[in-house]
Amino acid sequence: MADATSIKELPSLTGLHQRRNPLEENPFFHPSHGFYITPSDVVLSQVVYDLSDASQPHVAYHRAGPRREILYEPSSVKAAIVTCGGLCPGMNTVIRELVVGLWELYGVREIYGIPAGYRGFYSMEAVELNPKLVHNWHKKGGTVLATSRGGFDLCKIVDAIQQNGYNQVYIIGGDGTMRGAVKIFDEVSRRKLEVGITGIPKTVDNDVGIIDRSFGFQTAVEMAQEAISAAHVEAESAVNGIGLVKLMGRSTGHIALHATLSSRDVDCCLIPEMGFYLEGKGGLFEFLEQRLKDHGHAVLVVAEGAGQEMIPRTESQKQERDESGNLVFLDVGVWLKSALKEWWEREHPKELFTVKYIDPTYMIRAVPANATDNLYCTLLAHSSIHGVMAGYTGFVSGPINGNYAYIPLEEVAQTKNEVNTSDPKWAWVRSVTNQPDFETNFKG
Repeated sequence: MADATSIKELPSLTGLHQRRNPLEENPFFHPSHGFYITPSDVVLSQVVYDLSDASQPHVAYHRAGPRREILYEPSSVKAAIVTCGGLCPGMNTVIRELVVGLWELYGVREIYGIPAGYRGFYSMEAVELNPKLVHNWHKKGGTVLATSRGGFDLCKIVDAIQQNGYNQVYIIGGDGTMRGAVKIFDEVSRRKLEVGITGIPKTVDNDVGIIDRSFGFQTAVEMAQEAISAAHVEAESAVNGIGLVKLMGRSTGHIALHATLSSRDVDCCLIPEMGFYLEGKGGLFEFLEQRLKDHGHAVLVVAEGAGQEMIPRTESQKQERDESGNLVFLDVGVWLKSALKEWWEREHPKELFTVKYIDPTYMIRAVPANATDNLYCTLLAHSSIHGVMAGYTGFVSGPINGNYAYIPLEEVAQTKNEVNTSDPKWAWVRSVTNQPDFETNFKG
């Protein structure tokens, strides 16, 4: 297998000199055989193979973790940490663990937080960080550094990095932020600056590719259960009641899918990767009518990006973009609620009917990380520190098949993690909800 394995190489800084890792003298560590990661330690991108197909390629990534030799002199490090984009559970934990890890593991004393996202590099005063200041940040939702969308001015950002003497930059954000990080890395390289650039992918939707999951995702699924449970109670307590819950997921339906499987109270789950239709045989209305006839109530979960092509838009709405350049989505929950009411009044004009619509978006993304995500954020932060201190740059840290690895930044920025509707997990959703296969019905 070794001969057929292709290792994804990482960019490295070239103008620094190797030195002994200070973890050797750290009182909390006792490095023994296997403690330090070597260049030959890799993580395979796949762990399941068809042995009958000898042509299958084996792609591997460098394993994350401490190296015996590092390239930075800790006393010369000036690190910058920035959070960009929307909120996500765990952002403060990542910041805290970056600060504590740099300070306690490597003896770095100059660590700065960049306020308000990318624009903070050139428009706001950086905040000096230390372990005492960030001690309780992991217990808070949101980001203490503040965040924003947009404000990406490449020249101004890199100018600020250069003028302020930052030689390590930790960028926390989603796919758009990672694309910006690639540009920063390219410009830093073009200027031949000895600056380590690393991304820590943050997206509550879990839509970042290659890695097993994004931080905050498990917290989001857990919090979504509360909204689904409330919708179920409302629906069950009404005559012909429907509980409608809209969950986050612009381009992917991971939260809706996992929340549905976890809840078991959901009768239908609609996600962006799977089309659906309302009227006619095999449509949503026919399914819900039978559900109400059989059980007297129904719970419907919809990801925010589902059905967007079905919602009527004005010409100006078709052109509207947010500060990150994304198409502004219309509220699929409001549209569905209205469509459901119109359908029932048309088909059952004198019968009772109730739709209770719950949108927990801001409640979910603003909470602190749960225990699992807090641990995950710590491992992400420490993996990033070890990689940068070893001289790697232009990379992202993350788990692949349960093992932490370093992935080229550009590869992560270009890859989406979408729900595979041919996967057994989606079949499991349909078996739990008994919902129809809308796409097959429509094509038929």
